[in-house]
Amino acid sequence: MNGEWKKVKLGEVLRRSAETVTPEPGQEYSEITVRLWGNGVVQRGRIMGASVNGRRFIARRGQFIASRIDARNGAMGLVPESLDGALVTNDFPLFDVASDRMHPEYLGWLSKTQGFVERCAKGSEGTTNRVRLKEDKFLEVEIPLPPIAEQRRIVARIEGLAAQIAEARALREQEEADLRRMLIGAFWRVARNAPRRHMGDVAPLVRRPVHVETDITYPELGIRSFGKGTFHKPALSGFDLGTKRVFSIEPGDLLFSNVFAWEGAIAVAQPNDAGRIGSHRYMSCVPVQDQATSSFLCFYFLTDEGLDFIRAASPGGAGRNRTLGIQALARIQVPIPPLKNQKWFNALLTEVSSLKSLHAETAAELDALMPSILDRAFKGEL
Repeated sequence: MNGEWKKVKLGEVLRRSAETVTPEPGQEYSEITVRLWGNGVVQRGRIMGASVNGRRFIARRGQFIASRIDARNGAMGLVPESLDGALVTNDFPLFDVASDRMHPEYLGWLSKTQGFVERCAKGSEGTTNRVRLKEDKFLEVEIPLPPIAEQRRIVARIEGLAAQIAEARALREQEEADLRRMLIGAFWRVARNAPRRHMGDVAPLVRRPVHVETDITYPELGIRSFGKGTFHKPALSGFDLGTKRVFSIEPGDLLFSNVFAWEGAIAVAQPNDAGRIGSHRYMSCVPVQDQATSSFLCFYFLTDEGLDFIRAASPGGAGRNRTLGIQALARIQVPIPPLKNQKWFNALLTEVSSLKSLHAETAAELDALMPSILDRAFKGEL
């Protein structure tokens, strides 16, 4: 911290707001929630005054708000103009900022730093799951407070850099969207006029039962929704598996989660997935070698058309009540162009995956930039 900056307690620059309102029965109000780790003060929803019992605190633009329960997890920030007049309960204390001494945005950015969150965690007390921010301890937290003109300069500098980071993220997102559109266009150029065959004929279901022994551990595999691939679950002992039926998974298997296939829980098992198991909820399909490839079929099922067929084959309500039927999957007719065309598309898919991996590395670097910027800013190094 800059040695010329003095330190003050939050209680010197914050005053608890006591403004309350009795909601009008026929009027609609916004309610506020505060996201973890400095990710914003946002609208939880809308509520009619008739459904509110008693008085509520009313939020004003520029006030500082914290979650008593999750301040220790960074749930703090400034009330945006769009939520001026929104309602909160006593679980979200509101504070007016002494703007002649502290620029509100200075506190808004400061509250996103790890050091500030750690000090708030120390000001929270209680047993597990009931740890709450103690207001008196919170107001005892000391913060660096440079002159108001310097605060404004710091805020302007942070916001300028944050805008550049946001622009870089937007460009990455646009590139991802462009790549996806390119892949879809390339896929349908190959598949549009291709003959259709039943899934059960070109990639039948394969079950490889595993004989479970109580003294052996078995690593499980999971499938992420929205086409985000496989992931590794913790290993389970044979004792923990009990009578649960499990099956081995091999690299190259086309995998479906029968309860979440309708939202894109479809993937190809990768080489590092070898030796893992899945429950009966996971369906492993193996393409006939000279007919189809897993990557081509997987991409198809993650297109709008493919997902529509999967959803039609998954009757029931939302969530776990929508189960993909084995026979229904086998009856879906999928496009089967010549194998050489499928392999050409798969090669393109591999190239795009490599680009996306580079994008992911860049995204991780961007994520690390903001904490570094804030750390330097409040040390007087920016």
